[in-house]
Amino acid sequence: MAPISVRFTYHTGLAADLFGNARLVGSWDGAGRPVDAGWSSVPMAAATGEDGCPCFEASVAFDPAAAGRAFRWGVLLDGPGGADRWGIAAEPDREDARDLHRVFTLRPHGQHEVYYLTQCRRLGANKAGNGVGAGNGGAGIRFAVWAPNARAVEVVFADPDRGYVADDGAGVVDTLPIPPENRGPDGVWSVGPADDPARLGSFVTLAGRPYMYKITRDDGSVAYRTDIFSRLQFGAGDVNPAHGAWSGSRGTLDGTVSCSVVVDPDVVLRDAGPHAVEVSAAAFWDGEHDPARPVPTRVEDLVIYELHVGALNPGRADAGDLEDAMALIPHLVDLGVNAVELLPISEFRDEANWGYATSHFFAVETSAGGRDALKRFVRECHRYGIAVLLDVVYNHYHHHAERAQWAYDSTAPENNAWYWYEGRPADYHHPEGGYVDNMSTAWAPRFHEEVVRQLFIGSAAELVLDFHVDGFRVDQTTSIHSYAVLHADGRPADRARIFGAKFLRQWARTLRLIRPDVLLTAEDHSTWEDVTKPAEDGGLGFDATWYADFYHHLVGDGGKGPDYAKLLRTAGSGDNRPLAMGAFAGALRHSRFRKIVYNESHDEAGNAAGSSRTILAAVGGAPLVGETRRWAEARCRVAAGLTVLSAGTPMFFMGEEVGAAKPYRYHDFTRHKEDIVGGRNGDGRALFEFYRDLVRLRRGRAALSSRDIDVLHVHDANRVLAFLRRHGRDVVLVIASLNDRPFDHGYTVGNERLPDGDWTELFDSDAVRYGGWGLRAGIGAPSSSNGALTTVLPASGFVVLALGRD
Repeated sequence: MAPISVRFTYHTGLAADLFGNARLVGSWDGAGRPVDAGWSSVPMAAATGEDGCPCFEASVAFDPAAAGRAFRWGVLLDGPGGADRWGIAAEPDREDARDLHRVFTLRPHGQHEVYYLTQCRRLGANKAGNGVGAGNGGAGIRFAVWAPNARAVEVVFADPDRGYVADDGAGVVDTLPIPPENRGPDGVWSVGPADDPARLGSFVTLAGRPYMYKITRDDGSVAYRTDIFSRLQFGAGDVNPAHGAWSGSRGTLDGTVSCSVVVDPDVVLRDAGPHAVEVSAAAFWDGEHDPARPVPTRVEDLVIYELHVGALNPGRADAGDLEDAMALIPHLVDLGVNAVELLPISEFRDEANWGYATSHFFAVETSAGGRDALKRFVRECHRYGIAVLLDVVYNHYHHHAERAQWAYDSTAPENNAWYWYEGRPADYHHPEGGYVDNMSTAWAPRFHEEVVRQLFIGSAAELVLDFHVDGFRVDQTTSIHSYAVLHADGRPADRARIFGAKFLRQWARTLRLIRPDVLLTAEDHSTWEDVTKPAEDGGLGFDATWYADFYHHLVGDGGKGPDYAKLLRTAGSGDNRPLAMGAFAGALRHSRFRKIVYNESHDEAGNAAGSSRTILAAVGGAPLVGETRRWAEARCRVAAGLTVLSAGTPMFFMGEEVGAAKPYRYHDFTRHKEDIVGGRNGDGRALFEFYRDLVRLRRGRAALSSRDIDVLHVHDANRVLAFLRRHGRDVVLVIASLNDRPFDHGYTVGNERLPDGDWTELFDSDAVRYGGWGLRAGIGAPSSSNGALTTVLPASGFVVLALGRD
């Protein structure tokens, strides 16, 4: 009998040529017979896939006697992370499987085994044929959509001036059927130049055209749906025509319900404005970096500025945009931060939104400026050595995704392809019972589907490669791996939790293959050690997690109980009662365990019970005038110092550096914008100078960017704590007080772990130039002996000392 030939294809799905020296390895010997050990290795030939991206191929002849046997395979390749990297990132779709091999059963007449690392340019409207990834060239266009339950699919085009197709088809100006035979076994429908050369032979002629998909669902009903993988959605406004015909302009539409748009991802508008020039991506990114100002690549080295683009520019009534963010960069450079974290910027529901109602993960919100504006912002940040992190939301879709993920190709809940559903509607008292809640604002994604996982993975990969984003903060990862319950009765949805964790591991592995130094952080409220364990060791692969308890102990949510120290809110009462410094000291010690620490974030400023900006919490909400503001700033300086000088990676929310005090809430932030630059030149001048010097201190000392911390002294009644930071011979002591009275005759810190010697003052938060009382002016350098050090300590202030004479 003739050998059975099996063809293997490894698709990168990426336009960039990142990998080489690919080798197919599998559980067979040189004669194509199954083996348990001593797997075969076969070189793979470089090729170009149907998506126009680099791929690798090999064929293997199997012994016909092995038909019906199961085989495992994978790919080794060289790439950005070095040689011999394992190229399979996805685990098997079984709850009990964590290995990273593909499995197939050998059929008698051969087969084609395929793996996609990403599907960045497989799904959606993409170039096809010559010229892919290198400008327009001679590329045609290919449309591909995942609709596994559909009876039929058509691409429909709309009037570019309107950008909308109603539920009854009103607004359609042209239709392109997808041949039924073009439905792949995985439910992907595609149509390209080979199917219709006249209409699809030129990408250029269709670039900028608005389109949707007309889906004939499994029950025969018709739905008009956007392209979930689109790179642009028409509309920078918040108008939802509610499914009816639309006669207005495209600009006022809410992008979550409007048409998708054909976009060339390989060109960029170099500048803003109507006369902007379109250039190749390579030309755009040329000169991106200044060798004298390297962009940080370790999470330990970051000082993060959390920025909501929509809350910028108090001179405009609507939401701010990325051009406003560009205008803020000189301020950030002066401040000294080296990382900016943007609240979600992918397409989301209406502009007056924090961005957490994401609908299209490859598209950049139009009201924020769109994809080219984001690239310009990243490029400008990089020129000044500032890393850009994006907040991304994978735990739910847009809350009312009626024209995106919702009932895309089926009205049956169990076939709602993008959403997790357990069992069948008959299993529950109401049809919605099988959906999965996860303590977010919408039901959970269907993480057991590879295309669902690839929506999130591919969008992140494209942001790294095409937008040069340096990393991500993933919203509520605990909702993905821990919180899932059935909507019917709250029973644990263990399978959803397991596959949520599988997705996060696959996401991290893929990004590390593409860019090993990508910065991955998570909002995770669990104590699961796997969250920050490296992906190669079976962990979720995050560099650090947000540490909300640090905030609750340091500042304090007004709704939290007595288990939390709430130092600043309690100090704001003004009665000098004892503070739970010991409880906060525990959080301070815990900051060394790969934590992002903050005395305020967008959540605490706008979502927490009794939420207010830090400066108001510091004085119990009293008006910020005269001495009240002085005390408020003094306490804020202590909170900032304990954050920035901790063993965690420090972050603060926009405006903290100038004493921002206006309400920052989800529903009305556009009515309460802060003038950050104006504040810096006005009442916030001294506080800005304090933040600038504090950030410079943090970034300039090896001890302060280490994970080493030792709390030496805690006194609740005195409201004092002291801790050491070390790295090699660099030893730094921080002594902080939230007491309303100074220790002007000296305060003694005693601990056998305190080294003896002479100390140099590095920083005094009470300095007059910071708005303080200047109590330590002229104080000599202290010394320590027998594990004790005595020095003057200001009211609501801190001092930083270095061992030895700097």
